Amino acid sequence: MTTPLDRFDAAVGDDAARLGPSRLRTLAARFERDGAGLGPAGFGAEFADAAARITDAARRLPAGDVAAYLRGMATALAHREAAVRVDMVWSGPTGHAVPVRATAQVLAQVVGRARHELLLMTYSARRYAPLRAALAAAVARNVRVRVVVETLQGAGSAISGAEPAAAFHGLGVELWHWPVDRRPDDTGRLHAKIAVADRRELLVSSANLTQSGVHDNIEAGLLVRGGTAPVRAAEHVDALCSAGTLQRMHRPRP
Repeated sequence: MTTPLDRFDAAVGDDAARLGPSRLRTLAARFERDGAGLGPAGFGAEFADAAARITDAARRLPAGDVAAYLRGMATALAHREAAVRVDMVWSGPTGHAVPVRATAQVLAQVVGRARHELLLMTYSARRYAPLRAALAAAVARNVRVRVVVETLQGAGSAISGAEPAAAFHGLGVELWHWPVDRRPDDTGRLHAKIAVADRRELLVSSANLTQSGVHDNIEAGLLVRGGTAPVRAAEHVDALCSAGTLQRMHRPRP
């Protein structure tokens, strides 16, 4: 039989990482001060649903116990985030003498581990079946997926063929771009290649999101797990979106 504590434990387990240590401490302080009645007001649209689930699951538990639990979880998350692991990632040929992590495999793992939000940024993109399958699975499990891509107009003559965004059409992801009228001059390019999962993992690579980029070419990158780098990368993109520097693309016509 599921108890109120079981439901609360499950709610915290699902949403604690998304809220992060500082928001968990804020929620704990509210329980200490006001009990469970105040709700998730003030957490913003992005985090209000997670705060609401935890608040609702805690209604039949003593507020003091809930606050202590949340503070303990915040401390545990802070320790985990402080433990940074960095791995080298390569595309292209490998040798048995020096084993390396492959970009295609790492990219699939980063996408596959996302549970709440996923951010991708790339210069060039082409339809790459393994990535499309991983993104479709992420959308199916209700992950918010944002993909920031360069445009043919923004790249000038450096990219030809279909728009890079076409590589992601039909997947239900959010597509963003850097409008040319928001660039300092006509030489500015959207050249970053990153993937961020749940603000806990950050893949920074020279590889574009194409078959050649993640598999065939010799490309190099770093996978950062923990620490502040994944959070700061996502926050920087959030700020660019909020300022209008990056803007949503219109959905293509069927």
